[in-house]
Amino acid sequence: MHSPATAANEALTPVASEQRVFRWHDHASLWFSLGVGLLVMQVGAYLMPALGTQEALVAIVAGSVLGAGLLGWVAKIGCDSGLASAGLMHAVYGRSFARLPIVLNIVQLLGWGTFELVVMRDATVAIGRQSGALLAPHWPVLATLLWGGVITLLISGSMVRLVRRVVARVALPLVVLSLLWLSWKFLGMAQAQGLEALWQRRGAGGMGVMPALDLVIAMPISWLPLVADYARHGRHGGAALRGTWAGYALANIWCYGLGVLVALTLPSQDLVTALLLAQGGLIALSLILIDEVDNAYGDAYSGAVSTHSLLPRWSVRRWGMLIAVLCTGMALVLPMHSLEPFLLLLSSVFVPLFGVILGRLAGRSDVAAQVAQARAAHGVPIALWLAGIACYHLLPQVAPALGSALPTLALSFALARWSRA
Repeated sequence: MHSPATAANEALTPVASEQRVFRWHDHASLWFSLGVGLLVMQVGAYLMPALGTQEALVAIVAGSVLGAGLLGWVAKIGCDSGLASAGLMHAVYGRSFARLPIVLNIVQLLGWGTFELVVMRDATVAIGRQSGALLAPHWPVLATLLWGGVITLLISGSMVRLVRRVVARVALPLVVLSLLWLSWKFLGMAQAQGLEALWQRRGAGGMGVMPALDLVIAMPISWLPLVADYARHGRHGGAALRGTWAGYALANIWCYGLGVLVALTLPSQDLVTALLLAQGGLIALSLILIDEVDNAYGDAYSGAVSTHSLLPRWSVRRWGMLIAVLCTGMALVLPMHSLEPFLLLLSSVFVPLFGVILGRLAGRSDVAAQVAQARAAHGVPIALWLAGIACYHLLPQVAPALGSALPTLALSFALARWSRA
């Protein structure tokens, strides 16, 4: 039996069957849209010139397929159980100890939500200056408030309705058109510069394929603490897995590849400036910027679900609006670009966290029941998680060629699977 407090807790209670409406194409359109972003393209550009073109492509395809597969696997567990990510953490780590990773996730989501607003603000100002419209010094503040207001407005409505009506029917076709346009333009530039020479280009060194794979897989892994919050609204676990996997893998490959293409044909310290230099880049960049809204929305919504799991007296919607306002305020005052390494460091704790969750919960049909039966703390999963964090940070020191994410994830999963009852 659930206690009264838990019964009112949406994050720890499975979604009712009549509220499960997402089909595979809903999952696919959502995760394709979430996978597209200026930040993803920028990280793709980081692969050059350290790697050769062919090495970069191998790392991009392999990292995207593996990372999106993990995302789809967690989506299936969330869909089959009807639980949010906070519920999965309760089932594995215990109802009291789970508060620690949930709080870390909330801090991470506040940080990434703020960072998304900063990216959107900077892109808006760059577009405005390119068009000659936004030259006043106060425009960055107004752009931040504008996008913060949009996120707050969206989160006051229904998440399910937003995904099915706005993302799938409006945002997705526009962003696909913008990606097609930019790909065509930069492939044309590559053709003019000598496509064969660019394809055979060797790397300058400084990064191996495995560390590059780590960099590519970092993007899908960063969404692991969020995916169940959406997948739980799906009808079938298999559809959630396939839709999430296909949608995110395609978007990640496309955006990382486009980032590499831009870096090869138009080297620049600023990806936004490089995109604006392409013919028609102003329109294409504007459409991608609009698509960034769902990334910031995703951070705010999942942050609200996680916070609601700790303090259920406030609804998810109410927490979401507060988080959107907090992110807007932080985007106005914090030097977010200098905080990015801290956010990446914080993200590293979620690789072993979800390695253990996958090892413990994959293939089980009694996940929801485990939340009700959870003790205050489960010692073995906690120990495996902490050991995984140590492994993640130790590997670059002892075996830098291996990368960190995949070995840590594999080890955490294997030990959790082997030790589970």
